[in-house]
Amino acid sequence: MIKSGFEQRLKAKAAELGFVACGICDADAAPQAGARLRAWLDEGCHGEMLWMEERASQRASPQGLWPEVRSVIALGLSYAPAADPMALAAEPTRGRISVYAQGRDYHDVVKSALKSLARWMVEAEGMGALKVFVDTAPVMEKPLAQAAGIGWQGKHTNVVSRSHGNWLFLGAIYVSEALAPDAATGDRCGSCSACQTACPTDAFPAPYRLDARRCISYLTIEHKGAIPEELREGIGNHVYGCDDCLAACPWNKFAQAAQAHKAFLPRAELAAPRLADLLALDEPTFREIFSGSPIKRIGRVRLVRNAAIAAGNSGDAALTPALKALLDDEDAVVAEAAGWALTRLS
Repeated sequence: MIKSGFEQRLKAKAAELGFVACGICDADAAPQAGARLRAWLDEGCHGEMLWMEERASQRASPQGLWPEVRSVIALGLSYAPAADPMALAAEPTRGRISVYAQGRDYHDVVKSALKSLARWMVEAEGMGALKVFVDTAPVMEKPLAQAAGIGWQGKHTNVVSRSHGNWLFLGAIYVSEALAPDAATGDRCGSCSACQTACPTDAFPAPYRLDARRCISYLTIEHKGAIPEELREGIGNHVYGCDDCLAACPWNKFAQAAQAHKAFLPRAELAAPRLADLLALDEPTFREIFSGSPIKRIGRVRLVRNAAIAAGNSGDAALTPALKALLDDEDAVVAEAAGWALTRLS
């Protein structure tokens, strides 16, 4: 039996473990999320992310994944950057890596913190059955975070917080106990369209709707084959992910880099890598440099493909020798991207 005042003690413990946001909602507090997911999938906006389609029934609601869940604890870790994420847009011979991927792999950091909080809940508070989730599980963290009062799902579809902007990693703990819920957060985007107009590839067909097939994050991370030529110029010098819509959000003025989890501080070699160095990566060097980074999971081929496209957009003929060396790459996608880049530079 959970004792009175548990919710307040929970939030204090979460803060102690580094979470900057913690809220509670009933398991059925986001009833429309499943229908929106189904419509999005039916339109094919998930692209090659077939795992979203395959586990849609589990993702549609917390009960679909775990029937015993009664309450959801939504949590957020800040990764607010100290430097302007857009600054590298003016340095075309440097690769832009999304802020979230410049430090340690957030999956490991968030799950470790969630497990520590769950252990305290069981051992110190007598909590019954529970499950912890990061974004590798079929959980709709964003609508649940809004229902739990952490923030609202903005027009770029990411969670926006009045205190932390949109620089939050989300996690969730499902519990079989009924906890006192927090008030949901209302939408505060208003008439602002900054995130929509900031997208270089027009990935937003409408506010609050993202077509992943045009999204730079999807194209540089999830998409395995050749990137459509009509989208390559818009990729600019992005080589892993994209922060353009996030960086444009006015609510980031309240985000404080001092509150960011220390594990997410950027590694020097990932903050502004030279395209020439990325083009020269072989498999052993790739694994060594990106050990412990979420970038490792896309493999050398996709990263070098992305770097070749960025090189083609750079206008720097000095990258020609590195690109020519890739024309005979054992991977056809890399070789094709290098050929395209050479044509652009010539």
